[in-house]
This record gives sequence, C-alpha cells and structure tokens, in this order.
Amino acid sequence: MLRTIANAFSVADIRKKLAFTAAMLLLYRLGAYIPAPGVNVDAVKDIQDNFSGSNILGFLNLFSGGSLSRLSLFALGIMPYITASIILQLLTVVVPSLEKLQKEGEVGQQKITQYTRYLTIGLAFGQSFGYVFLFQSFGNQAGSSVVGNLTGAKLFLIVTCLTTGCTLLMWMGELITQRGIGNGISLLIFASIISGLPQGIQAWWTSPDQVFVVMMPFVALAVIVAIVFVQEGQRRIPVQYAKRVVGRKMTTGGSTYLPLRVNMAGVIPVIFAASIMAFPPTIGQLLNTPVALDFAAFFNPEGWAFVAGEVFFIIVFTYFYTAVTFNPVDQADNLKKYGGFIPGVRPGRPTAEYLDRILSRLTFPGALYLGAVAALPTILISQTSANFFFGGTSILIVIGVALDTVKQLEAQLMMRNYEGFLK
Repeated sequence: MLRTIANAFSVADIRKKLAFTAAMLLLYRLGAYIPAPGVNVDAVKDIQDNFSGSNILGFLNLFSGGSLSRLSLFALGIMPYITASIILQLLTVVVPSLEKLQKEGEVGQQKITQYTRYLTIGLAFGQSFGYVFLFQSFGNQAGSSVVGNLTGAKLFLIVTCLTTGCTLLMWMGELITQRGIGNGISLLIFASIISGLPQGIQAWWTSPDQVFVVMMPFVALAVIVAIVFVQEGQRRIPVQYAKRVVGRKMTTGGSTYLPLRVNMAGVIPVIFAASIMAFPPTIGQLLNTPVALDFAAFFNPEGWAFVAGEVFFIIVFTYFYTAVTFNPVDQADNLKKYGGFIPGVRPGRPTAEYLDRILSRLTFPGALYLGAVAALPTILISQTSANFFFGGTSILIVIGVALDTVKQLEAQLMMRNYEGFLK
C-alpha cells in the first residue's frame, strides 16, 4: 500500500489532481472561520451552545463543518445544492420536458445542472434570510446583538455574502470533480464531518459513561468493517459474448461478468434523506414560535420521529437512485447489440426482466443496510448517558466517500499500470 501511495505521488498528473483537491478543501476550511461582514463575533460566541448537541441546528452545524455556529461565509454549507439536486431529480420523473432533457445525454445533463445551480442560489438566498433573523433572535435572548442595528442594507449585505459563499462552494465542488480526485460535493461534506473529529474524540474520552468509553472503539470498528463489507459486496452476472464479424475481422467470443453491487446507490440516499429530514425542523427553528419550536423538537435528530423518517427516505431514495443509475432495459439492449447474452436467459426483454428481478432483490437488503447503519448507532448512543459527536449517518458518509475516492484513485493508477489499493 505504501508503494502504491508512492507511485501515486510519483505520477505528475495524479500528483497535480491530489494537490488541487487538497487546496480546494483547505480553502473551504479557511472560509469556515471567516465571519460574514457586519456580524458581531463576540455575540456569536455567546450563542454557540444553541448549535451543539443533538438538536437539528447541531446536526446542520456538523454538515457545515462548524461554519453555521460561527455565521461564517460558508455558514450554509453545501446543503442548499443537495436540496436543489433532490428537487430536480424528483421533477425529472414527473415533468416530461426534464425527462426528455435527461435522455439527451451530456447536453441535456448540462441544462439540468444549470437549473440546479439557479435553484441552489434561490434556496440559499431564502435560507440566508432565515438564519440572519434566527441569530438575531438568539442574540436578543442572550442579551447581545449578533448583527447590531439590523438595517435593510446590512441585511442585504449579510444575505448576499452567505448566498455567495454557498455558490462558491458549489463551484469549488464542481472544480474538484472535474480537475481533482473524487466527487467534489461529497468531499466537501466529508471534510465538514472530519473537521469535528477532535471534538468527537474529546466527547468520547470525557464521557461519564465508562462502559461507553470502553465499548465505543469496538462498536465503531464493527460498524466500519460492516460498512466496508457491504459496500464492496456485489452479485456477478455471467455474460457470454458470441463470435461476430466486425468489418473484415472475426472477433473472438469470450466470457465476462456484469457486476451488480448490493448498494449501487452509495451514500447518496443517506445525504438526500438527511437533507429532507433536516428541512422541517429547520423551518421550525427559523419561525421561532412556540408551535414551530415544538415541531422542531419533535424531529430531534436523536428522536424516534427523525430516525424513522430518515430510514423511510433512505429506502425510498435507494430504490429511486438505483433505478436512475441502472436501467435493465438499456443494459439488455446493449448486451444484445454487442452480441452478449446471459447463459440460460434469452436476449432482449427476458434479459431485462432477469436483471430487474435480481436488482430488486439486491436493492432491498442494500436499502435496509443503509437504514440500519444510519439509525442503529444513533439509537444505541441515545440509550446511554454519552454525548458522542457522530451518528450513524456521519460515519456512513465518511466511509462511503472515502471508499469512492480510493476507487477513483485506483482507477487512475490502473490506467498507468500501477498496482492498486484494492485487491
């Protein structure tokens, strides 16, 4: 493995991509500590307790890497972009024009991406307004004003800066995807969660529950092993290719396999579900009325309502995202087009039905696995007196993003005939 890492840094192209990715993540973490203009930093420190613990603001603060509690330039994080992506993907199913764009290939996908960017800016603008008034409310309760005399000009300045920060993060994520290693948006969320690792270790070490202190490393290790085991699990469908004539040459037939992963959707359903479940309590906190606060408390991230809703949306989005990324009919047509067939299954529609049946059987345990990993650690931790920093959702995202990034680095190395990480 050390030799493989040395090989990765010895290749100039990969070294540049790794350096570019690291530079973007470093800029992201730097922006998390730059306060928005017109904000009283000392007053913000007085109300940071509202953004810690297991409430919804603490959950959102974790996904922003602590930027929300500081009301920094990147306080919104990348969550508005995630929410916009969810909305566009759902609309693609019900709006014929968007569905047509999706089928147009790269050109159509670029237009959908552009619509996602516009919607992200709109969501970020509205969310910025809510956060400014929320911080002002918390400051008034604590006896200190966060933004001082809130005039229209100052409100517009802060909202514009927060919206610009979210737009900048969206651009940085796309740059990482294009010029770096890994998925940029996922890596930004990964960096946000990892930035809280020191606080998580401190919360574990200083926990009054000694049983929790002793057992937590073993539980974390077991969860990591289970996640890696299932993430790498796949069903290999044998595929046979017949001899055929291409031009003036006769191609030889061969046998290979079609890998169907147990969890083909990756960590996307978890991110989508967390974004949706964070939306209602966020609105409740922003409205800041007794009824709205009770509603927000009902969807506490460690409460049964939040966990049940998150598991439900994880299962739904796992099926939805798997159906979007893998079309059995298209796969069957491609096999038939290139002279391939599954032994014992007729080409065409029977092959599509066969793949769809296997995919359905694989997706169900994969969806249950994602829901269990996201919910069980949270439930177990909530039953102890410990206040651990991370939940199952965070662990799943961190490990999933790390595996996907390693696989992309593995692909880059394989292109240059170097031995890879995964064996």
